[in-house]
Amino acid sequence: MIKIADNTGAKIVQCINIPGGTRKHYAQIGDIVVGTVKKAEPRKLIKKHEIVKVLIIRQRKEIKRADGSYIRFDDNAGVVVDAEKKPRGGRVSGPMAKEIKEKGFDEVATLATELV
Repeated sequence: MIKIADNTGAKIVQCINIPGGTRKHYAQIGDIVVGTVKKAEPRKLIKKHEIVKVLIIRQRKEIKRADGSYIRFDDNAGVVVDAEKKPRGGRVSGPMAKEIKEKGFDEVATLATELV
């Protein structure tokens, strides 16, 4: 289950597929997963039971950075993206890992309130 940190209307998304072959079992920061919307706000862009692509921007499991430090967040969160890997929402709440910008998602990174 992934919290959605943008203003598209989706609140909770359940991951149903991680593209990348049969051996890809886990997704981490910067990966795009396919999920179905389990909870959504009424009268918004995305409705309940809709299939969406989500870019992971925060994860509870710590990840190691190139300088040897580790980073970990309080929740698993993502941003809904379209087929061209552009954000569907206009705002992103909460901090975001700087690995998002390093992996080429510059448009999503510019919406962040804070890059950690």
